[in-house]
Amino acid sequence: MSTITRTIVSDLLRPEGREARPAIRSDGIDVSYAALQSECAAFAQGLLRLNLTRGERVAIYLEKRRENIVAMFGAATAGLVFVPVNPLLKADQVGHILRDCNVRVLVTSADRLALLAPTLASCEDLRVAVTVDAAPADASRSLAVMEWAALMSGSDAARTVHRVIDTDLAAIFYTSGSTGRPKGVMLSQRNIVWGGISVSSYLGNHAEDRLLAALPLSFDAGFSQLTTSFHTGACAVLHNFFLPKDAIRALAAERITGLTAVPPLWFQLIQHPWPDSVADHLRYIANTGGRMPRTTLDALRSRLPKTKAYLMYGLTEAFRSTYLPPEEVDRRPDSIGKGIPNAEILVLREDGTPCAPREPGELVHRGALVGMGYWNDPEKTAERYKPLPGREGGYVLPEYAVFSGDTVYADEEGFLYFVGRRDEMIKTSGYRVSPTEIEEVVYRTGLVAEVAALGVAHDQLGQAVVLVVVPAKPEIDVAALKAACQQTLPGYMVPKHIELRTGNLPRNPNGKIDRKLLADEFRSMFENAVQS
Repeated sequence: MSTITRTIVSDLLRPEGREARPAIRSDGIDVSYAALQSECAAFAQGLLRLNLTRGERVAIYLEKRRENIVAMFGAATAGLVFVPVNPLLKADQVGHILRDCNVRVLVTSADRLALLAPTLASCEDLRVAVTVDAAPADASRSLAVMEWAALMSGSDAARTVHRVIDTDLAAIFYTSGSTGRPKGVMLSQRNIVWGGISVSSYLGNHAEDRLLAALPLSFDAGFSQLTTSFHTGACAVLHNFFLPKDAIRALAAERITGLTAVPPLWFQLIQHPWPDSVADHLRYIANTGGRMPRTTLDALRSRLPKTKAYLMYGLTEAFRSTYLPPEEVDRRPDSIGKGIPNAEILVLREDGTPCAPREPGELVHRGALVGMGYWNDPEKTAERYKPLPGREGGYVLPEYAVFSGDTVYADEEGFLYFVGRRDEMIKTSGYRVSPTEIEEVVYRTGLVAEVAALGVAHDQLGQAVVLVVVPAKPEIDVAALKAACQQTLPGYMVPKHIELRTGNLPRNPNGKIDRKLLADEFRSMFENAVQS
């Protein structure tokens, strides 16, 4: 199947001889490529009947299920922009996303819509909520609510979808920055299509593959399971697991050939017995979202001697950046590899010149997967998306690249190694977390006078969230503080430890709380920790 003809997202679902093959499997039901494309087209028509104009945003706040896929790819088919929302997020975080990118239509369930009720009144641009089940009887009068079946069953004449080309905006994925609330990373039709083409090429995906979609679809690596499957005619098996052993059962029952996960999930999976049959059909495993501990990698490879292991690095701003080929894992298990196909990864000094071998510098990504910046945030966009220095003088237009903020070095053979982050971002459970977003929640409890959220090294989580707080009153109910965090924050952002202090927290020369100094105090807190 030629990759040349695949230029926009809806192209990924064109049957072209695979009409009857399963594109996705959800709740034990196979959905063929022909059926999925037809449902996406019907959803696109439903959106157009709502008189949405080109490029308006459609948010999807659902677990992994058939309607989630139809909504994302149907919105792209219509010439609109889909916004996948992590189903783990609480109402406050979801409300921020809906307001930030002026979402017009929200696709969700009745139960989730009810949970969002406190925040929807402030989402002034939201016109319609589409529920995949029965619409709630007490829906807000300020928001039209319709059921999925009604949107999909319009009988009037087909409307012309908005004209789409490969450089048009297709999706907005929200990711945390080092300060403030999450930012919306804009991805073009081209970014998404070439992401699927590039990743599937080095993973060797083919039409007989069955990929387990275990990661959230709002996470670029989770969404990538769909694009790599669809590009190659494979089947993406949607799975919402509650316990690690559920995922292991799915590997065996669905005869999965490829699984991508983050280090905390890999650690959980190796704590349970695996059916011997898994080793016979699991062709590859892939890690992303942080460095996989050597002990975890060794345990997986011992359990899966015939399975290839791919170690990857990516950032939402460029979808995916590097991978380490399986044949290199024994030689350099700590490397994040080299650039993926159709991307070049540079290691640059602050003045923009290339670093020498083993000289630390900033990882910079150039190529077809470089995103379109942050939604409605030119200042943050200018910090990360910059003109590439050093181009020949004859070029008139600048080329923009993503400056990751990550420090790496390359060895003499060009293999890259992660050193650390330049900012104060916390990387936990495969997620990037803003310390100030956590701190804002803690301040709102009224229980603290000062707080600093830190990322502390943790064998299984990558980093664990630690709070250092100065109480607002001499006595503080730590249990109440943690409960407030659990109520307002998704689980991966809830602190693992809360440390009480008296007086003021230490400051750096700029007068800001010195998180680095505080983090040094807790450097060895979680050595040899086992994830709870």
